[in-house]
Amino acid sequence: MRIALYQPEIAGNLGTILRTCACLDVEVDIIEPCGFPFSDRSLKRAGMDYFEHVRYTRHADWDAFRATCDSRKARIILLSSKADQPHYGFGYRADDILLFGSEGSGVPLTVHNQCDGRITIPMRPGMRSLNLAVSAGMALGEALRQTGQFPE
Repeated sequence: MRIALYQPEIAGNLGTILRTCACLDVEVDIIEPCGFPFSDRSLKRAGMDYFEHVRYTRHADWDAFRATCDSRKARIILLSSKADQPHYGFGYRADDILLFGSEGSGVPLTVHNQCDGRITIPMRPGMRSLNLAVSAGMALGEALRQTGQFPE
């Protein structure tokens, strides 16, 4: 199981996701460019002292990220407010990559069309979106529960 973040815009969200993934032993793919300078200082506030424990890979762009996926049989599962299938009803696999779009604009249609699945976190009518780090934690928790991959 992996988390992939498409052009994250808020350092605090990325730091929080890196911390969550360090604790849950999940690797992170960061698809650049980021909307902030990628530095220890910008991420440490949210990630605290967990930053050195997380395994992450930075990719120059979507194509560079896709090139690494093509060498694996992993599915790319997009979390999207525009999807119809709820995250808790999806059948996850142990090697899935959960993809999250940027906070302001999600992912472009070209990226959307390259994903193997699209899921959403159901919300009350009239609400637009959850915080990126909260969404990542919720979806990752369900995926790890289904696949029995929580650390022991």
